[in-house]
Amino acid sequence: MRIVVKVAGVLLESAEGLANASAQIAELAREGAELLVIHGGGKTFTATLAQMGIPSRFINGLRVTDRQTRDAAVMVFGGLLNKRLAAAVSAAGVPAVGLCAADALAFSSEPLVVEGEEGGLGYVGYLAGVNLEFLERLWKSKLVPVAACLGMGSDGEIYNINADHMAAASAEYCHADRLVFLTDVAGVLDGESVLESVDYSGVDELVRSGKVHGGMALKLEACRRALDAGVPDVRLVPGLVPGALTAAARGKPAPGTRIAMAAECHAV
Repeated sequence: MRIVVKVAGVLLESAEGLANASAQIAELAREGAELLVIHGGGKTFTATLAQMGIPSRFINGLRVTDRQTRDAAVMVFGGLLNKRLAAAVSAAGVPAVGLCAADALAFSSEPLVVEGEEGGLGYVGYLAGVNLEFLERLWKSKLVPVAACLGMGSDGEIYNINADHMAAASAEYCHADRLVFLTDVAGVLDGESVLESVDYSGVDELVRSGKVHGGMALKLEACRRALDAGVPDVRLVPGLVPGALTAAARGKPAPGTRIAMAAECHAV
């Protein structure tokens, strides 16, 4: 079983979130799952930029990233948060390896095109490929790759990638059986209620109605990309609920929301 797990950056900021995520990742790895763990960390990154006196600016929810901002992204994502999560998984009993873009050219990227302009956001990119042979060597050695949301461009530069979209693209390139977003919320909400499942075609209506917006809207678009690419099972589960990740990764009923094609959704 090959599973891509995206860990919300907020979960890496608390002892409870980090411990819960790493324990479940380690449990799945011990069962023999081939795991690729991808993480973000936007809040920590924004706070670090503020401490450095670097302003944050966004276009359509994506951070404008000049060279100075990009260098800080490598420091925060590829350094602090990446090693924090890799260390926690290793401490939970399964050796993990932190990866950052250029490591064995594991993740390649290209500049993102915004409003017809390539590179309009600076060093912001999209995932253009995965070194699957390298990842398979790690899995064969019983190692868990933990990847920061960064990619290596063909121009030799490192690019910041939206972590949700990197997870969806990685699931495609790795031919994953499942994609699980470990989030800091209960799931996709309709008012106060968590939606057990969301129809693929219903995502647009959720966005239009304002029931989802911002980060959740981007996350749902990433979910749809994964489904389009043939990933058969896509879930959003709460990161602070013990056992939620392991249940979803095993294909069992779990807290949170399943994103599915229409027929599958109606069967849930």
